Amino acid sequence: MKRKTKIISISIACIIAVAAIFVYVRYFYVFGEGIKAGNLNYLVYKGYVFKTYEGILIQEGFKSQIQGTIQNNEFRFSVADPSLADELMKLSGSNVQLYYKEYFAPLPWRGTSCYV
Repeated sequence: MKRKTKIISISIACIIAVAAIFVYVRYFYVFGEGIKAGNLNYLVYKGYVFKTYEGILIQEGFKSQIQGTIQNNEFRFSVADPSLADELMKLSGSNVQLYYKEYFAPLPWRGTSCYV
């Protein structure tokens, strides 16, 4: 009986450890960092439960996901700092450089984009 409870407790501990590692890597590990430059199209404060700042930066050039079509090169991002978002709102329509961090998945209170 003791051996069975020991195996169950070790199994539960392993499952919790794997789940914790998965959550950390998926939502909190910074996968990449960089700078993008372009024309700040807009920055809005939106959301149903978690209000976040979401924006689009229009970069030079075009991209095409489907052959034979042309689409402008948009970079969608979220801003976590309200004071930074206020400064960016004042620069709407201007050329800016954005320093960002890339995560594997967004968190509702951090924004809808993986780029923060």
